[in-house]
Amino acid sequence: MTARADIERNGELCIAWNEAGLVPAIAVDAISGRVLMLAWMNAEALERTLATGQAHYYSRSRQRLWKKGETSGAVQRLRELRVDCDQDTILLIVDQAGEGACHTGARSCFYRRVARGADGAIRLAFVSSENPPVACEASGTEGEQG
Repeated sequence: MTARADIERNGELCIAWNEAGLVPAIAVDAISGRVLMLAWMNAEALERTLATGQAHYYSRSRQRLWKKGETSGAVQRLRELRVDCDQDTILLIVDQAGEGACHTGARSCFYRRVARGADGAIRLAFVSSENPPVACEASGTEGEQG
């Protein structure tokens, strides 16, 4: 078997960290299956998540570890953690506490869809099944609040 086949088929955790020592982490709601957010994890965030059962991520803008919900109360309790076939993406299946996962107050960070208007222009449209964000202020924090 090749090294790639080994990664795809064996039972050893071998995360393919990027050059910054990070891996993308997607959080999904354990009940609805809805994608809640995309964040980044480093090795410490992964270890703390597994050790505590609560999602921890790495903030690229603040250059530090953060526990989801530490200020907002929107804690993510881990039910299951998976990796994709080549171990370069993590999937967290979580119970989402609070109003939602997004720093805007929306249940999911993916509350808008890309749509083409009648004039051909590409726009963003709010998804009606998502609760709208409380505020749409540019925070510069990559949605990494609490």
